[in-house]
Amino acid sequence: IIFHVGTTTENLDRGNWSSNTDYLLSLIGYAVGLGNVWRFPYLAYKNGGGAFLIPYTIMLAFAGLPLFFLECSFGQFASLGPVSVWKAVPIMQGVGVTMVLVSTLVAIYYNCIIGYSIYYLFASFQFPLPWSDCFEWSDENCSTQPKEYCNITSANGSFVLVSSTWLNDNNATCEGSNIFSISVQSPSEQYWDKVALRRSSGLDESGGVIWHLALCLLLAWIIVGAALFKGIKSSGKVVYFTAIFPYVVLIILLIRGVTLEGAREGIEYYIGTHSDISKLSDAEVWKDAATQIFFSLGTACGGLVALSSYNKFNNNCYSDAIVICVTNCATSVFAGFAIFSVLGHIAYISHKPVSEVAQSGFGLAFIAYPEALSKLPISPLWSILFFFMLLTLGIDSQFAIIETITTALQDEFPKYLRSRRVLITVVACVVLYLLGLPCVTGAGIYWVNLIDHFCSGWVLVIAAVLELVGIIYIYGGNRFIKDIEMMIGKKNCYFWLWWRACWFFITPCLLTIILVWSLVTFSAPSYGPVLYPVWGTVLGWFILAFCIIWIPIFAVFNFAKAKGGILERFRQICSPTPDWGPYLECHRGERYKNQENMVRSEASGQSQKENVMSM
Repeated sequence: IIFHVGTTTENLDRGNWSSNTDYLLSLIGYAVGLGNVWRFPYLAYKNGGGAFLIPYTIMLAFAGLPLFFLECSFGQFASLGPVSVWKAVPIMQGVGVTMVLVSTLVAIYYNCIIGYSIYYLFASFQFPLPWSDCFEWSDENCSTQPKEYCNITSANGSFVLVSSTWLNDNNATCEGSNIFSISVQSPSEQYWDKVALRRSSGLDESGGVIWHLALCLLLAWIIVGAALFKGIKSSGKVVYFTAIFPYVVLIILLIRGVTLEGAREGIEYYIGTHSDISKLSDAEVWKDAATQIFFSLGTACGGLVALSSYNKFNNNCYSDAIVICVTNCATSVFAGFAIFSVLGHIAYISHKPVSEVAQSGFGLAFIAYPEALSKLPISPLWSILFFFMLLTLGIDSQFAIIETITTALQDEFPKYLRSRRVLITVVACVVLYLLGLPCVTGAGIYWVNLIDHFCSGWVLVIAAVLELVGIIYIYGGNRFIKDIEMMIGKKNCYFWLWWRACWFFITPCLLTIILVWSLVTFSAPSYGPVLYPVWGTVLGWFILAFCIIWIPIFAVFNFAKAKGGILERFRQICSPTPDWGPYLECHRGERYKNQENMVRSEASGQSQKENVMSM
């Protein structure tokens, strides 16, 4: 039977990317996210500046890139999502379930962060910016300048505290030992806590739903749902804007930033003369480099497998992996220049060292950087650009996360769900929106931080280690390499020398060390000075356990489902199922010529019949 597959789609059952550019931009959008802007620059500054690039590059070569290439190849070869792809090693099917569960939890809190960005984007359409000064929402602890007092001796011999303003007005000076500083909060910090979040005192004081955040979260889910209503065919076009626009804004911010007074000092702190090579002797620096590489590339979340499963069989996944990994890391470094040039300026005008204004995560995105932008001419313009950039950075990562969930469901239940993509996408967005409502209460930021603390760390490292064990040691590394060569062509032994070394030994050892070190150095979650109650930490461990428990559950389930004695059942669940292999018969060749056909949905089966040209 010869099928007419057209110029863009060879897999009529599942569909393919309209072009390789759609796929590459989707992967860039997935891998390049908020962490590249608000986490990497601070990590580089904290861990030795330019010296941090040494462990960062080493970890990219030994951990990030090998895992990235492995997952892209795995999904592309079988044209299956992160759960069904484990037909290759049924005992490890639970690893795929764990990845999908983690993606589900990440989708819940990640869209809340996108909702924060949308709120700040709307708030930026006013002048002056609402966080530029201490307005009516602030309290007496709010100040745009540090409050310093001097203990002086009055004419009658008594001690009197006078402000720095009084000293300036009277041309007086104060000895350093007599200066007292009172802790104050900047307007941007109080705006974040009191206006945007309406943050409660802790996790156990939830308060009601913050409706402006709930509406922004709803808008975020509407955007995601609208972009995914036709799956990769629609999202693959949206990413032409969402994946490229952040680079335009970063370039604009960098050009503006380097023209500001103090920018040079900020960049020197980031990656210049303040670099400290001695930091490389600190194990924590290497751990930070490894975790940043691991998490910024999106490995072990199922997204790479899901997106790559829509590639054509002979797509060059090797070159794609190299391009995306290098682009991701270069973006992180480039973003740091845009961030620290502006932070250097605010340090200059505030008469503070850069170390006092540099922050990471929420503190950088919603406090330090907005404060810096509020001091620039035409501040609303810069603020709009920045938060629109955060929106686009987050939203295309969210596209891939939701696509991971829907792909996994459709591949597991193709007969019932594959022809109902729009319905599945709508239901997924509605359910995840409702599950995310606790994250837009007064205690919402604590929930976001808790899920991030437990679900984007150890679970993914455990899944990655087991993924390597399953594919390289159980399925067989040499067999997997032959599968890849069916797609990208035969390569000589020298080509595979590096990948064999990483897959068989270096990468699993590195990830195991990261996991052990993370457990040894575990600290209870906190948000700034607010410590979590014991039940909150326990709940976090339960969330982590809930994600992992499916690995042994599915191993036992598949063992019980197998036939024969104990050894025979164990052999079966450690061997590929009869229908494992390339999805389309025309790609199976001699190695998979006896492969059983996969179950197809009725709609896709009819579609295949309609495209028969001759027999």
